[in-house]
Amino acid sequence: MKLAIVSGATGNLGKAVVSYFLEQSYQVIGLVHTKEAKDGAREHYNEIEVDLMHEGETKACVEYILKKYDKIDVAVLTAGGFVSGAIDKAGTEDLINQYELNFITAYNLARPIFIKMKSQKSGKIFFIGSQPGMDTRKGINNVAYSLSKSQLFQLANIFNSDAKEMDIKTYVVVPSTIDTPQNRNAMPDADYSSWEKPEAIAKVIGHYTKSPFTDKDKTTLVIQEEM
Repeated sequence: MKLAIVSGATGNLGKAVVSYFLEQSYQVIGLVHTKEAKDGAREHYNEIEVDLMHEGETKACVEYILKKYDKIDVAVLTAGGFVSGAIDKAGTEDLINQYELNFITAYNLARPIFIKMKSQKSGKIFFIGSQPGMDTRKGINNVAYSLSKSQLFQLANIFNSDAKEMDIKTYVVVPSTIDTPQNRNAMPDADYSSWEKPEAIAKVIGHYTKSPFTDKDKTTLVIQEEM
């Protein structure tokens, strides 16, 4: 049975990704900040509490998983957060908070997973990017968020260059606005029909886990252009 690790597993997108991989008969490990009591309700699914901002704790978590499962086939890193603020509002504290939340959490988890994938010579990693992270010219109203997300694209480049001779691929998934209760509350007058459903994003991620359908040169997955 293949293994998928999903961070932010209790978030809107994380839940959809977990459900998708369970439907595909994966063993799924959900990494969460606070473990849900109903964790044991689904077969082949386990939740682990971990502070992804803590490097040592995150590394120990991956090592714990590898004691039970010899191979990591897929990692989908959905943990992160958003804050708005143009340049006149984006102070150093905002930059640090967003950098830690959107990049450090991803780096702390992706690094030991990538090292394991290099040793096994295969695997897929998916970061969740953003339009303002992909093109920071779109980040004038959310500067700290835009800059923090932009680093995921650079890390993916490093991973893909490092593992270019192996069957390892790191992607950055770039959704448009995701249809979540939080986004609907924040933008009550928006056209929800144009927003991306978490389940559709999970399906795109799943599509790119299947090697026969993978474009080796493609690393940025802009969701509205997919499927």
